[in-house]
This record gives sequence, C-alpha cells and structure tokens, in this order.
Amino acid sequence: MADRPRFFDDLAGAAGGAFSALTGLREELHAVVRARIDEVLSSLDLVRRDELDVARELATRARMAQEDANDRLARIEERLADLEKAVTAPSSHS
Repeated sequence: MADRPRFFDDLAGAAGGAFSALTGLREELHAVVRARIDEVLSSLDLVRRDELDVARELATRARMAQEDANDRLARIEERLADLEKAVTAPSSHS
C-alpha cells in the first residue's frame, strides 16, 4: 500500500496534459483575438497611441516654429519701416 496505484499516476499525467493543452489553446485563442482586433482597428483607419503622440509632438514643434517665424518677421518689418522712414525723412542738415 506504500505505492500509489498506477491509476492515480495516469490521472495526474492526463490532467497535466489537459492543462498544457488548455494553456496552448488559450494562447492560440489570444493570438487569434488579437489579430482580429488589429484587423478591425486597421479597417477603421484609427491610429495607435504612440503614433498620435508623435504627431502631436510634431504639431507642437511646428506651431512653436511658426510663432518664432512670425515674431522674427514682425521685427524685420519694424526695422524695415524704421529704415524707410530714415531714408524718406527730410534731411535736417539743410
């Protein structure tokens, strides 16, 4: 009676095999569901979060560069106006 009956060993082996099969089935099901979700998302023309973050960062940098360019242009136009006034102003030496 010290030895376990072979039946329990066989049962434990079958349970282990079933557990392995279920684990494999779960992983395969997960892969199929993930592929289907990716397929649906791509058909909706959605973007991934990381792509959106990159686009947002590019837009922010572009907006900042545009604001800098506008400021520079305003300063250049101001200087040009001052130079035009200086050139067209009557000379005070006459």
